[in-house]
Order: sequence, then structure tokens, then C-alpha cells
Amino acid sequence: MSTLGPRSPASAGRYGWFVALVGVVLVGYVSLHALRTERPGPKGGLAVGAKVPPFAAPLALGPLDAPVNIARKPNQGPAGKRPACTVRGPGILNSCELGERGPFVLAFLATRGTQCTRELDLLQRVLTRHPGLQVAAVSIRGDRDDLRALVRRHRWRFPVAWDLDGRLANLFGVAVCPQLTYALAGGVVQATSVGELDGAALDRHLTALERESHGMRIGP
Repeated sequence: MSTLGPRSPASAGRYGWFVALVGVVLVGYVSLHALRTERPGPKGGLAVGAKVPPFAAPLALGPLDAPVNIARKPNQGPAGKRPACTVRGPGILNSCELGERGPFVLAFLATRGTQCTRELDLLQRVLTRHPGLQVAAVSIRGDRDDLRALVRRHRWRFPVAWDLDGRLANLFGVAVCPQLTYALAGGVVQATSVGELDGAALDRHLTALERESHGMRIGP
């Protein structure tokens, strides 16, 4: 029968390293769990009928310098001190505010993805035929100064936000750039497109979003 006696210096050292490693892993798990206020989105976008997660993100050309707020209630640690829906004002893209105003398209891009910037250029042109729709974009990670230069160079007229650490990519299941989320009033997901679309395909998506939005309205 084995007995528990004093450990040798070597085994004690190994045990100390093991305890330290476990501590680091636990701290990392707790931090990640606090950051994720809901389950990650499925790869390829949110499910049709799901609600767009609440978030408040700093605009690329604005003065605010902070991670995206994704909190659903007060004091959610890294997710945010205030509920994201309440964080509004100049320099902020707020998903709750978009949904309150009506149907919208949310595009995700990476600053070094030429297919992403081409799609946003095309989206801006096609949008002129759909004046009742809102468009906003979110740049995932990357250098903010590069993003600012990109926005100015392409003269995008819709708001472009900056996702410092990629938390929105996790929530929306962004795997390929570009990815577009089409949402009805109230932030209900109507569709998602993954990859680059041509003008005709993009126009069909926007037309479908308009038609379904009109069908939701009650009264004359």
C-alpha cells in the first residue's frame, strides 16, 4: 500500500509548475466566459428569425477608442459596464438603434480584403435603388488608422464601426469576408449572404428584405 509522504524537491517543483499552469488556464476560461454573454453565432451567420445581438461599437471616424460593448445587463465585466442598447450617441454604431429605425443590412469586412471593399462599394451603389433600407458595416480587428484611410478613400456614406478584438465576428459567426446580415425592423434576421455577390444578386437580397419588411407592416 502506498503512503503519502514528503515529496522530493524535484517532484515538488513539478507539482508547483502544474498548479501554476492550472491557475493560468482557469483565469483564461473565466475571462473568456465573462466576455461571451451569449453563445457564438453559427459559422456562416445567424439563423433566420434570430435577433441581432445587441452591441455598441465605436465608429471608425469617431473619437471613441474602446472595445465593442455587447453587454445585455449592467456590470457584465469585459462585455460592458452598461447594457449595449443604452450606449448611444455620436461616434457609436448601436444595433438596437438600427432595428428601431427599420430594416437594415450589416456588412462585415477586413481592411486587407479587397473582395470586402469591392462588395461595400457595390453595396453603396445598389443601395440608391433601395432608399428605405439602412446600411452599416463593421471592420473586424485590424489597424484603425488603416480603416479610417479606407473609409475616406472609398467615400462610404454609411457608418463603419471598428471591432477591436473581433468579438462581433464571434457572435455573428463571421468566417468569410464579406458577410452581410439582412435584418427586419426590430433586428430580426431575414437572411445572411457569405462571400462576394454581383450587383444582380445583391439587388435581389435587398428587394427581398424590402418586400418582407412591407409585409410586416399593419394598416394602410
